[in-house]
Amino acid sequence: MSIQYDDCLKKGRIKPFSRGKALAGKELETAESDHESGMKSLSQKNYKWATIQAYYSMFHTARALLYARNLKEHSHTCLILAIEKLYVNNGKIREEHIESLREAKGLREDADYYSRWSKESSEKLLKSAEAFIKESRKLL
Repeated sequence: MSIQYDDCLKKGRIKPFSRGKALAGKELETAESDHESGMKSLSQKNYKWATIQAYYSMFHTARALLYARNLKEHSHTCLILAIEKLYVNNGKIREEHIESLREAKGLREDADYYSRWSKESSEKLLKSAEAFIKESRKLL
């Protein structure tokens, strides 16, 4: 995993971002807004959009954590690797959150590109997104 993260740094997919700390809170607000929109989509039985919004809620939560380190991503995969390296491996974020983020990425791609989604997966992702936001807020 560290080799993959190092590769992200070398290829410029994770870069220094001097304004990161100042924008981390705003990014977490975006995550919360996406989660709220996902819950609304779920209540309207729009499971495709609930899935997509749940993923982006988690994506923006992860981005807020990266911003807090004055870093910025240029790849969804590298963002996940960075959060794992900087937060999960040292016990600041539970591993279940990175696993949920990986799952959400795959389910979002299924919904976006292959018209595959379900009520159960959108419900699960929204619960995971809420937990990820709560744990991340404590760090920020």
